[in-house]
Amino acid sequence: MDRTPIAQDANKSAKTRSKADAQSIQLNRSRRRLLATAGAIGAASLSGCVVTDFVTGEQVEFNAAQARANEDALSATGYSEYRLRDPEVTRTLEAAGQSRDVVVTNQVAEYDRAIEVLGVRLQGATFTVFSTPQVELFGQTFNPVGEMSTDELILEAQARYESIDSVDRDSERTETVLGSDVTVVRYRAEASPANADLTIDITLHVTEPIEAGEDFVICLAAHPRVIDETDSVNRLLAGVEHDA
Repeated sequence: MDRTPIAQDANKSAKTRSKADAQSIQLNRSRRRLLATAGAIGAASLSGCVVTDFVTGEQVEFNAAQARANEDALSATGYSEYRLRDPEVTRTLEAAGQSRDVVVTNQVAEYDRAIEVLGVRLQGATFTVFSTPQVELFGQTFNPVGEMSTDELILEAQARYESIDSVDRDSERTETVLGSDVTVVRYRAEASPANADLTIDITLHVTEPIEAGEDFVICLAAHPRVIDETDSVNRLLAGVEHDA
């Protein structure tokens, strides 16, 4: 079983490495920031009005369509909707000699299978679907998510959540998501729950970015390593839908 450490200071992009390459990965965070966090996502309009707004100095907006797990998948796995979020991020982009503020609205759907301990609801396993617009102007895509490997996505999540540590690449498989064959990579990691002085061994499942209409979709699942949620994760992946 291939368990490759995911270090933060390697120089090669994972897409240029072979699957057996055990070298570390470095993520240039200043260039490849996720436009919103998933651990860490209305369809983006690329019509003439968007280009016109950019050229004339108007603020440009891109909105991702909702991506979610369908009810059949939730019923089959025992997961339920935890919350839906639409985080908004503003970035300054340059194109065609112009510099404009671009407002990006992502869509995040979070699900969990909870357990109750002493009357307290705890997330036993989680599944998140992140949809983010491609942000295309003048034939150029400005959202770096579409070019990111699963290793880079995990590094980004690790950088944003200090509770995730000691991430190792475990294995990979191919699943069908939104009608496409998608690489799903499994990672081993450690997590420190909020307000708890303990560390839990966890398993993460991360998809490569999936093109869906004018968006990119990413799925992330997490659960304690002592339970095997692979079948449930695969069922949820198969049940992902996108509104575009």
